[in-house]
Amino acid sequence: MKILHLDSNHPLLINQLNDLGYTNDEDYVSSKSVIEEKVHFYDGIVIRSRFKIDKHFIDAATNLKFIARVGAGLESIDCEYAESKGIKLISAPEGNRNAVGEHSLGMILSLFNKLNKSDREIRNGKWLREDNRGIELDGKTVGIIGYGNMGKAFAKKLSGFDVEVICYDIKEGVGDENCTQVSLTELQDKTDVLSLHTPFNKLSHKMVNTSLISSFKKHFWLINTARGSAVVTLDLVEALKRGNILGAGLDVLEYEKTSFENFFSKKDGVTSSGVEMSYAFEYLINAKNVLLSPHVAGWTVESKIKLSQTIVDKIKLHYEK
Repeated sequence: MKILHLDSNHPLLINQLNDLGYTNDEDYVSSKSVIEEKVHFYDGIVIRSRFKIDKHFIDAATNLKFIARVGAGLESIDCEYAESKGIKLISAPEGNRNAVGEHSLGMILSLFNKLNKSDREIRNGKWLREDNRGIELDGKTVGIIGYGNMGKAFAKKLSGFDVEVICYDIKEGVGDENCTQVSLTELQDKTDVLSLHTPFNKLSHKMVNTSLISSFKKHFWLINTARGSAVVTLDLVEALKRGNILGAGLDVLEYEKTSFENFFSKKDGVTSSGVEMSYAFEYLINAKNVLLSPHVAGWTVESKIKLSQTIVDKIKLHYEK
């Protein structure tokens, strides 16, 4: 079996596949059109997010048996068309779920205790104790939307706190010892902290908007380590200004590119987002109650190893000689 690797990953991935007797080729620089000219030679491809795997690409990959993405989501792939061609889709949400859970918890604690704000102030010669009085997580209700790999990992991290953890998911029976599954109405009535752990799909697209936000009984904190497209940024900003949302931890943003790695670009010596810098984004980067990170919730030293190992294990499971 011949496998083409289109993104660099932890060396163990190729090393272990070599040990299993597979032929592994690497091409991290060629354009999509060049890859399409030779992809028919391969039984499998391993990607992260360099470009979209669309119908045209899949039609060129006449011998493809599987597409493995070293990550949790498959939104860069036309999954329905690939599966109609008998191509197996492999992903690795198990590989970075612990990292996402820790990052989500870290964002909450940082926001509650104003760690970034106070750090910046001290570096600028300000010692403001009362202005940086924090709040405690204990006694709060944490609501999770999306209770799959990421949501479950986050709930497990919360098990050491004196909090109520509830979740809403379109699938029934997903609750466990760390989280009680409830209706959306109950989640909206009880939540103090809302954390998103939904995949990219039609249901999650622009899910957090003015209508959803206004349906919550309490003012709440928002954490998004899922996908930027789940939150309408302008609606979030208006809710922050009104106080309906008390603060936000955003590892992902609506304006991200498909690759998730190229939000900013250099043009004529000026940093821009590739789209005109919006009023909403300007507000977020200046807000003291907003914490931003560059889509790294699942991006740890350990998760890089785990993601690659998960892909190896799944390829071995389905195609072991």
